Amino acid sequence: QCGFIFPDNLLGISWVDSSWIPILNNGSVLDYFSERSNPFYDRTCNNEVVKMQRMTLDHLNQMVGVEYILLHAQEPILFIIRKQQRQSPTQVMPLADYYIIAGVIYQAPDLGSVINSRVLTAVHGIQSAFEEAMSYCRYHPSKGYWWHFKDQEEREKTKPKAKKKEEPSSIFQRQRVDALLLDLRQKFPPRFVQQKPGEKPVPVDQIKKDPEPAPEAVKPEEKETVKNSQSAGAKGPPEKRMRLQ
Repeated sequence: QCGFIFPDNLLGISWVDSSWIPILNNGSVLDYFSERSNPFYDRTCNNEVVKMQRMTLDHLNQMVGVEYILLHAQEPILFIIRKQQRQSPTQVMPLADYYIIAGVIYQAPDLGSVINSRVLTAVHGIQSAFEEAMSYCRYHPSKGYWWHFKDQEEREKTKPKAKKKEEPSSIFQRQRVDALLLDLRQKFPPRFVQQKPGEKPVPVDQIKKDPEPAPEAVKPEEKETVKNSQSAGAKGPPEKRMRLQ
């Protein structure tokens, strides 16, 4: 296992020199990586010693210490450079990998960083989901718990409001109104009357009252007959007399 600890986290930065991009190939990519302004390059490595002594890279196998090698190449887009700790000509320990994609250098994250980032992302998502759910939760001692969503308010706003049915008036209200109308009619009698629907109102003064029928004249003879009938009815029927044979 690798016990090397990076002093600085370089996973969030990148480096590029546009002047090298047209000439990048398998032979020049290590020289491009060893530029002084590259923050990923360690100047105490064996590559710097070999470069200063003008030796070939084959001498790296005979040295002990940190070195950089070209691990994979896919010209002209992708190059992978590995930083490793050489302990013997046959034993090395990988420290870090670097990707050069279209001339831009990135540090590849290690397995612990990848797992840590994925776990933090998952935990953050779950925590955000719980916070969002808790914001919609409501509680009342008489009702208990229920959910109140924001889109529900929008639907209620867009939904056409149903007209409330008017409640019928009470008996007290109707009797009171009738009494008030009757009182007003007596105090302020109408001046115009509409006799039939559709006709124009007519003033009350112009309405002709029908004359009352005159009592019929009764003849004196009829009066006597009426009196006799009334007296006969009062005395009762005459007694029957027995016939003598």
